[in-house]
Amino acid sequence: QVHLVESGGGSVQAGGSLRLSCVATGITYSTYAMAWFRQAPGEEREGIATVISTTGKAFYADSVQGRFTIALDNAKNTIFLQMNSLKADDTAMYYCAAGAYSGVGSWYPLNDFEYTHWGQGTQVTVSS
Repeated sequence: QVHLVESGGGSVQAGGSLRLSCVATGITYSTYAMAWFRQAPGEEREGIATVISTTGKAFYADSVQGRFTIALDNAKNTIFLQMNSLKADDTAMYYCAAGAYSGVGSWYPLNDFEYTHWGQGTQVTVSS
């Protein structure tokens, strides 16, 4: 059984930084992708960053490109999200997700239907 546990959320002023972590246990896929999503109150869930386990290739939403960096520590089955230059619009619950990745056919790295396993989330609040 796969479990994902996020940590690192908190409150920060605009322009500041936070680093989120997500520890995954029970993953048995030979290749998988792990991602960060976020959801603000009244908004749809948004995929913001994804990384493929074997290649380390990353994908970013335009809204965070250049400010956020996703990284994967395969040895620890942990992903990180370094968030810099935070804005009030970044305020949301941030979720970690994981899913199998085959590399065959169409794949949408920032769409939530690609991911089977989800964490409980960690809150990020950015004050302006």
